[in-house]
Amino acid sequence: MKVLLVNGSPHPQGGTWQALSLVEEALHEKGIETEWFWIGNKSVRGCIDCRKCAETYRCAFSDDVCNKLIESILKSDGLIIGTPVYFAAPNGALCALLDRVFYAASTHGGLFRGKPAAAIASCIRSGANSAIDRLNKYFTFSEMPIISSSYWNMLFEKQQQNEEDEMGVRTMRTLGYNMAKMLIGQ
Repeated sequence: MKVLLVNGSPHPQGGTWQALSLVEEALHEKGIETEWFWIGNKSVRGCIDCRKCAETYRCAFSDDVCNKLIESILKSDGLIIGTPVYFAAPNGALCALLDRVFYAASTHGGLFRGKPAAAIASCIRSGANSAIDRLNKYFTFSEMPIISSSYWNMLFEKQQQNEEDEMGVRTMRTLGYNMAKMLIGQ
């Protein structure tokens, strides 16, 4: 079993990576493999509604990571997408990418149907709930079971050297355990 961890931040090892790493630790404890996918910090196109994906289940544009992400999701047994919170919403590049990924794979082919998924958000103060809500809509629309945790799937980033969001850490780990339970049935 393998879960794809999507880092939707332009920073490869920032707060979103930290949150996903906590989930990864819990998944590994339960014997679940992980694979990382970083969207990067290069330009990502938005959907232009050309509908070419209706024929191929892939985006017509091949100059960014969209089709690579579709392939990675298809090869995984579960999916967790993490985002930083910008103005009470997910990273805009991530949303542009996911619009294309889920439109191509789900609207026309139901390629992700039944694959368990979760969204997590990393933030400084607030806005995580609306960011998670936006990401969860991709899963709902795609008939993917949404994995929950013991609280909202958010982790507050450290503001000071000694600060740690203890509840966020527990929430991330519980999310990993719940995903593992869904995949292996224990």
